[in-house]
Amino acid sequence: QVQLVESGGGTVQAGGSLRLSCAASGYIGSSWCMGWFRQAPGKEREAVASIGSNSIITYADSVQGRFTISRDNAKNILYLEMNSLRTEDTAMYYCTAERGYCYFTLLTSLQYRGQGTQVTVSP
Repeated sequence: QVQLVESGGGTVQAGGSLRLSCAASGYIGSSWCMGWFRQAPGKEREAVASIGSNSIITYADSVQGRFTISRDNAKNILYLEMNSLRTEDTAMYYCTAERGYCYFTLLTSLQYRGQGTQVTVSP
């Protein structure tokens, strides 16, 4: 059984930075798809970033150049470094994972996801 636990959320001023972490327990192979999606109140889930086998990485256009996803396979931890944060980045951020190839458009519906960590960006 895979469990994902996010941490690192908080409140930051626009222009600031946060680093999210996702600790995974249970077996997650290096070939698994892992990623982050977010959901703001009243809005649909939005895929943010994914990392798959061979470290193939995809970002949403809205975060390209500001966010960096990485994974430490030895420690089973997924990271999301978020810089130049904007008020529109405010959302609950979820870590997600599933065995198999990463299809970015399916990131919001993978088999496993955590409980989320809140990110609030103030003006």
